[in-house]
Amino acid sequence: MNAGIAVANRIIELYRERGLSINKLATLSGVSQSTINNVTSGRNNSTTVATVKKLCDGLGITLGEFFSTPEFDGL
Repeated sequence: MNAGIAVANRIIELYRERGLSINKLATLSGVSQSTINNVTSGRNNSTTVATVKKLCDGLGITLGEFFSTPEFDGL
């Protein structure tokens, strides 16, 4: 697994856990729905830390919490 896939999987996991749609996450984070779709579908494998930070803010978590999973530890 590469970092892009790990980021995509983590975003999907987090918004589903919270019962959010991609549209609602876009509204909460200020990241466009198309950007989130591109990241989560694997069309964009080079998501910036700034984008991940905005998504974290929308999800109510820190960057540390986002990256604190076995998937990222194994990269």
